[in-house]
Amino acid sequence: MKNLRLTNHTVKLALSLAAATVLASCDKNEKETAPAVKEYRYVRVLVTDEQATKLTQITPRDASVASFDTDFPLGTLYPTASGRFAAVLYGSQNLVKMFDTGLESHGDHIDIKGTPKWGTITATAARPSHFKSKGEESLIFNDGDGTLSVGNEADFHNSGARFTVLNAGLQPHHGAMAHFSNGTYAVTTASASGANPTRVQVINKSGAVVHASTLQTGAIHGNASDGENAVFGAWTSTANASGGVLVVDKAGQQRLIPNPADFGAFRLGTVLYAQEARKFVGYAATKGAYLIDVANNRITPIYAGADAFQCKTDYAGKNLLVLTLDGKLRVYDLATGALKKEGNVIGATATADTYKPVLEATEKFAYVAVPSLGEVHQIQLDNFSVVAKHKVTARPVRLTVLGFESDASH
Repeated sequence: MKNLRLTNHTVKLALSLAAATVLASCDKNEKETAPAVKEYRYVRVLVTDEQATKLTQITPRDASVASFDTDFPLGTLYPTASGRFAAVLYGSQNLVKMFDTGLESHGDHIDIKGTPKWGTITATAARPSHFKSKGEESLIFNDGDGTLSVGNEADFHNSGARFTVLNAGLQPHHGAMAHFSNGTYAVTTASASGANPTRVQVINKSGAVVHASTLQTGAIHGNASDGENAVFGAWTSTANASGGVLVVDKAGQQRLIPNPADFGAFRLGTVLYAQEARKFVGYAATKGAYLIDVANNRITPIYAGADAFQCKTDYAGKNLLVLTLDGKLRVYDLATGALKKEGNVIGATATADTYKPVLEATEKFAYVAVPSLGEVHQIQLDNFSVVAKHKVTARPVRLTVLGFESDASH
């Protein structure tokens, strides 16, 4: 009987240990298979290559990669305001095409309207350079002849459709333009063909001048608009010795906000508008990123450094991301200007590299196209050490995010 009791005790102990092991195993498996952070279902990433005539679409949610033939390499990519299309500009070949993700927003959900494909519409004016989009309208400035090309998304799949050419009587120049909420456009003007633009005027959709320029600056480059104000990076005079931003409102009022006093002979050649934060940001690779406060007429530093080679708002326009030559990524909250997170995400980049890594971001991830590796790195923003690497073409050099930060389907 003693041996039997010992045996029973042994069996009970063994069963208890087995049960504990099973529970521990279940706990471990649950932790290992817990879902990682996933990108929104309807976000898409597009990439073009330095040499290959391919456009690559990444669907980050499932890591799928699709490839589409292009007419030329080196297409410059811009998302439309609707989120559905991307403009692909081939400046040297006088061509613009529109790529359709097949995604359409209905406010509370996203519909899949078709497979990803090229639209049938084209623009063929000389040297298309800057692109802007508002609502369902796309606007292109053509450096080669000083015209604007205007297209509406309703026409993007019409057979044989072309962008409408708007001739406002401008001299050919490396120009820029912006939408106002009342349907007019702010456009740069140059005094002679091929000269730098030094003025901005407001025109209507027929090209007629609504508000003439009232302020001459030095060379203008880079601009953004919130619908009420258009902000242009500019030298303060033709001496190009000091810089600032030219602010033009939809009523035609113009004023110059000077750079900080110790800024030196530099110009904020890139201007961004962060939609959700409702902030303008100016950027220069040699000086860093600066908040442009149009209400209080001042420019203040966000990141002041000579090593920033990429400066982008996230897709919603809530945060600013700055990537520096040492491979460090910094994320700033644009509501406060505070640094939220920083850390190294890629290897160091040589200053002399013609094509450096390219940065874009959503709420959850930063995307960096690394030309030397043929990859797009998807970096989790709340944990920089979590990186998915998407193999694309051999030399990815252009990148954009489009689609919708949503998981909601019909």
